[in-house]
Amino acid sequence: MTISRRGLLIGLPLFVAGCQSVPNQQAMYGDRPEEPHPLKKIPLEKIKPELRRQEVAYETAEAAGTIVVDTPARRLYYVLGEGRAMRYGVGVGRNGYALAGTAYIGRKAEWPTWTPTGNMIRRDPEKNLKYAGGLPGGINNPLGARAIYLYRSGNDTMFRIHGTNQPWSIGQAMSSGCVRMMNHDVIDLYERVKVGGRVVVLQA
Repeated sequence: MTISRRGLLIGLPLFVAGCQSVPNQQAMYGDRPEEPHPLKKIPLEKIKPELRRQEVAYETAEAAGTIVVDTPARRLYYVLGEGRAMRYGVGVGRNGYALAGTAYIGRKAEWPTWTPTGNMIRRDPEKNLKYAGGLPGGINNPLGARAIYLYRSGNDTMFRIHGTNQPWSIGQAMSSGCVRMMNHDVIDLYERVKVGGRVVVLQA
């Protein structure tokens, strides 16, 4: 009887640890009814494991609080320090439509208004001209739930890290140069970063 009880006690922590991971991960992508535009949960089976938000080992010379966008890998890292980072799967710009080098966070916005750039209007006036005055924030807004605006030398680079209403595009290179994240993930990142924070964008 003593041996059986010991076996049970030894096995129990492993069983509990194994059961906790799935509910906790699903909770990260659960319903967000408190949002001004409520978000529905994203079923885990629709997100590739490597694209889900997770803390990982990450060696870098960048200081804690820095965002590193690894464009070729389709990953964004928020540096935590001491060899750790929060990793997110992202969608990136098509060839020729991408930022490279360093920038900083000039401002942040929740459920931001989307206004197409002049280049976007010229490239596709039929699609974008009607939004020249701006599209208010909401579920159908291309910037999603949050936007982080990247600046250089006091000037807006016109590149953003933002949410998306096309979660299937995460892991692909198809945007107009911006870095897109699942809405649940960009909300998490938004709460971590500060205006003035450093951003490094790596290209191939």
